[in-house]
Amino acid sequence: MPARPTWSGSIQISLVSIAVRIFPATNTARSVEFHLIDRRTHQRVHHRNIDERGEVEQSDIVKGFEYAKNKYIEIDPDDLKALRLPTATTMQIQQFVKTEELPEALFDRPYFVAPKDNAQAKALAIMRKALDDTGTLGIGEIAFSGREHLVALAAPPDPKQKGLMLYLLRYEEELRDAKSVLGDIKESTATSQEVSLAKQLIQGSTSKFDLSAYKDDYEAAVVKLVNAKRKGKPLPEPEPAAPKGKVINIMDALRKSLAEHEHSAKKAKANTTRRKKAA
Repeated sequence: MPARPTWSGSIQISLVSIAVRIFPATNTARSVEFHLIDRRTHQRVHHRNIDERGEVEQSDIVKGFEYAKNKYIEIDPDDLKALRLPTATTMQIQQFVKTEELPEALFDRPYFVAPKDNAQAKALAIMRKALDDTGTLGIGEIAFSGREHLVALAAPPDPKQKGLMLYLLRYEEELRDAKSVLGDIKESTATSQEVSLAKQLIQGSTSKFDLSAYKDDYEAAVVKLVNAKRKGKPLPEPEPAAPKGKVINIMDALRKSLAEHEHSAKKAKANTTRRKKAA
């Protein structure tokens, strides 16, 4: 089944207008999903709409904004539709910024940007190349899913990927002040010897990133648990917890970690050599 666009409209860059469709770049579907059931009857528990007088018909439910304690203004869906925000159909690029200027904390969700038809593909390709060559992002706003979003338009990191990328950004008021959480951390300084050991540990563990090597182990464990219960088999034994040594001195811990890593690397190299000789 083809994906449905999240947003359809036009990207407006000065006098240039490009008709596009935007699709989610992430998949939120999960193979493990829990429902609430009655332990006695094993039947699904359903939630009902109720207030202090009892059950409320779906047709009588509207959105309400709480302007004071337990005081609401009713907002009809037609009232929201009548707002007619321009960003519901047009993404006006307000400015271009260098990619490195945006802190990572601003980025939220990624989307694919595709031309609405082949006639728009040429214009999109031009913008893609220009964004890539200049290392810039186009900043604008679009409205969907009941709110307006700050967004960044970008060339895909993979040169073989077609179209453009769009990233939802967080507004300033959505970001917490780091001092509210980190302000009480004691100031510490690191010696050159400590940093040197830490760098050795990092360099020895640095390799090319392979996303396919990482899986959701919790979801796999839940599936294994469900299958065991369905078939009446013994439940899987819990994985033993990794031993945690008490860190008394950071230098000792770095040296020990470095030694263990070097030992593992030598062992892996020896195993590879033996396999090659056997072959």
